[in-house]
Amino acid sequence: MAEGRVALVSGATSGIGLGVARGLIEDGWRVAICGRRAERVRELNEAHGFDAYVCDVSRPESVAEMFAGIAERSGRLDLVFNNAGRFAPAANFGDLDVATWRDMIDTNLNGVFYVAQAAFRMMRDQAPQGGRIINNGSISAHVPRPHAASYTTSKHAITGLTKSISLDGRPYNIACGQIDIGNAATDMTSNMSAGSLQANGTMAPEPTFDVAHVIDAVRYMAGLPLSANVQFMTVMATTMPYIGRG
Repeated sequence: MAEGRVALVSGATSGIGLGVARGLIEDGWRVAICGRRAERVRELNEAHGFDAYVCDVSRPESVAEMFAGIAERSGRLDLVFNNAGRFAPAANFGDLDVATWRDMIDTNLNGVFYVAQAAFRMMRDQAPQGGRIINNGSISAHVPRPHAASYTTSKHAITGLTKSISLDGRPYNIACGQIDIGNAATDMTSNMSAGSLQANGTMAPEPTFDVAHVIDAVRYMAGLPLSANVQFMTVMATTMPYIGRG
């Protein structure tokens, strides 16, 4: 049980983030969530008893305001599931719009950095010292899909960020790991059964798997003592085109 410990889940108004937040509540964590949609954030706060914050993780001042609230209400932070992110419209690299590129980097990379750095500082400076940061990567942190340069680049960068946080956190009892998810069944993957573009130019349906298995995986990572760490975990549909992609 995690009674007395405080967790933050970003991007928690739907899908994997919401599922993980609910699971952590069941495990005894005090859970803070954040999202951009104020009405939805308030609704979840009333339904589940989260400490709820309206926050746009792509804006450092918004992240700073949220962490000031966490410090005031909870006094410490023991866990972050750094989950906020989004997909980009499919586009061949030559046709990729600069605004789309910037949006992906601002949300999927800069947003993860802002949250992780604020959490790192809080975990470093609190007593007792330490905590755990779990970054949500992707299968695309390892290999690209066609027409997804901005998303792929943002997720490859998360892997380097995770390794750097993990190393720099050692003197402060801060553990950092990454979960890479392949085709969990959420609203974001709902169109995969109709067919996804493959590396050979064909369209093919792709299998998905129950998001409950991702939630269980994050709960396992979160429940470890700080003396142990899952550095990288891949959870995926068994027959999806990842191993051997391309």
